[in-house]
Amino acid sequence: MVRRRGQGWYGRMLAAAVGVTAVAAATSVWTAQAGPVERPQTHAGASAPSSSAPGTHSQSRAGAPVSAVIAHASDQGARGVNITIDDGPDPVWTPQVLQVLRDNGVKATFCMVGTQARAHPDLVKAVVAAGHRLCDHTVSHDTTMDKKPEAYQAQEILNAERMITKASGGVRPMYYRAPGGAFTPYSRQLAASHGMRPLGWNVDSKDFERPGTSAVVATVQHEIANGPTVLFHDAGGDRSQTEAALREVLPWLKQQGYSFGFPVH
Repeated sequence: MVRRRGQGWYGRMLAAAVGVTAVAAATSVWTAQAGPVERPQTHAGASAPSSSAPGTHSQSRAGAPVSAVIAHASDQGARGVNITIDDGPDPVWTPQVLQVLRDNGVKATFCMVGTQARAHPDLVKAVVAAGHRLCDHTVSHDTTMDKKPEAYQAQEILNAERMITKASGGVRPMYYRAPGGAFTPYSRQLAASHGMRPLGWNVDSKDFERPGTSAVVATVQHEIANGPTVLFHDAGGDRSQTEAALREVLPWLKQQGYSFGFPVH
């Protein structure tokens, strides 16, 4: 089961986001009612919605179709691994995570919280300059947003997209990851209509809970057979265990014959 993390430190970001203007135009485009909570795959054999279902593709900004189905696969195929880094950027930990990735020649996808991106545009630009991809992780990281009105979901997703794009100097996020996996059919379609593929995960490293570096490493080693997309964090508190675990996990994955790529888009 995918856990929902408590909002904790995100409460401060939520307070900072109060007063952000809702994007009313976007809410008028999509009228589908939010359905049951949708969770990313977290174990082998879990199935995502069929990509052939009606209404699961939308046009990207460039005119190419972007699926609204939650992505898990790697563009590197069966032996590919997608490293994803959530909740930053953080002025202490993001530079250290970037250094580990650089040392190992690995590209990752950074799922950024809008208020964090706005506060640290230099780090957003550093992520882009290093060849990593951006992902929209909402304005305030509200893990209950799937229970909120569509207008609120649109505000969280589209205002974060704008914040991240501005902070990056014009590079837009390619993916949307719902906080805690709180996707809805509406939020998936809305993200896809803006060229952002909904992004799940297969392996939760549990680094957010700080169980110890060896425990984080063991979780990834044990669960990597479940699928290619691995979840880590570069914000939300002390991420020294994340940094240390990445220094062990990345070389180990290479030794096992895995290559690193990006989630399918």
